[in-house]
Amino acid sequence: MAVVDLTELPALLPRYGALVGLDLGEKTIGVAVSDPTRTVASPLTLIRKTKFTDDAKALFKLMDGREVAGLVIGLPVNMDGTEGVRCQSNRAFARNLLRLRPELVIAFWDERMSTMAVNRFLIDEADINRARRAEVVDKMAAGWILQGALERLRTVER
Repeated sequence: MAVVDLTELPALLPRYGALVGLDLGEKTIGVAVSDPTRTVASPLTLIRKTKFTDDAKALFKLMDGREVAGLVIGLPVNMDGTEGVRCQSNRAFARNLLRLRPELVIAFWDERMSTMAVNRFLIDEADINRARRAEVVDKMAAGWILQGALERLRTVER
């Protein structure tokens, strides 16, 4: 379908169906998924980046078994609100996904501070060591991103 503003998502999606959240890193893609009622986001897995077509296949395989209605991709906006190279890269990733699956509905969610917040939680609350944090931070950041988007969607009327 298209890349849309998050507030436009409810009008384009069926009433029920999971959303997938992505945290696009340089080496990995953190993946989270919501329940069909779009209430709770859960970290799912990590896709180790190789080349785009392989990354997309891995993502689509995860999506196909979960009746996914749409995607929410984290957008790493600069602290001053501007968009840099990483935002451009994430937008290009979304456009490339749409070339492979034109029926997708994709929205972006400002992910400023998500990785830092997740790291702080893992250090302060979960007392997880650095090596273990590296294994889980991106998928947990994807969950953080998706949960933020779900909470915003609750304020948008259908």
